[in-house]
Amino acid sequence: MSDKQPEKPLKGKSQHLARQVGTKAERKLRAQRHVDRTIWLGLGMMGLIGWSVAVPTLIGAALGLWLDAHYPASFSWTLTMLIIGLFIGCLNAWHWVVKEHKEMQEEQEDYNE
Repeated sequence: MSDKQPEKPLKGKSQHLARQVGTKAERKLRAQRHVDRTIWLGLGMMGLIGWSVAVPTLIGAALGLWLDAHYPASFSWTLTMLIIGLFIGCLNAWHWVVKEHKEMQEEQEDYNE
C-alpha cells in the first residue's frame, strides 16, 4: 500500500481561491510576453495621433486655398479652414488618446484582480 492519500477535490472558498490564483498567473504570463509590444504601441500611437492632426489640417488648408481661388472674400479662407482643420484634428487625437487610456486602465484593472 502507498502512503499517499488521494487528493480531495477543492470545495467552496478553496476552489474560488484556486481559480483566482490561476487567472492572475495566466494574466501575468500574458503581460510578460507582450512587454516589447508596449514600446511599439507607444510609437504607433504617436504616429496615429500625428496623422490624425496633420491630415484634417492639410485638408482644411487645401479646401481654403480652393475657396480663396473661387470665392474671394475680405478674409482668408485658407487661414479659416486651416484653423478649423487643426481643431478637428485635435478633437480626433483627443478621442484616440481617451479611448486608448480607457483600454489601458481596463487591462490594468484586469491584471490587478
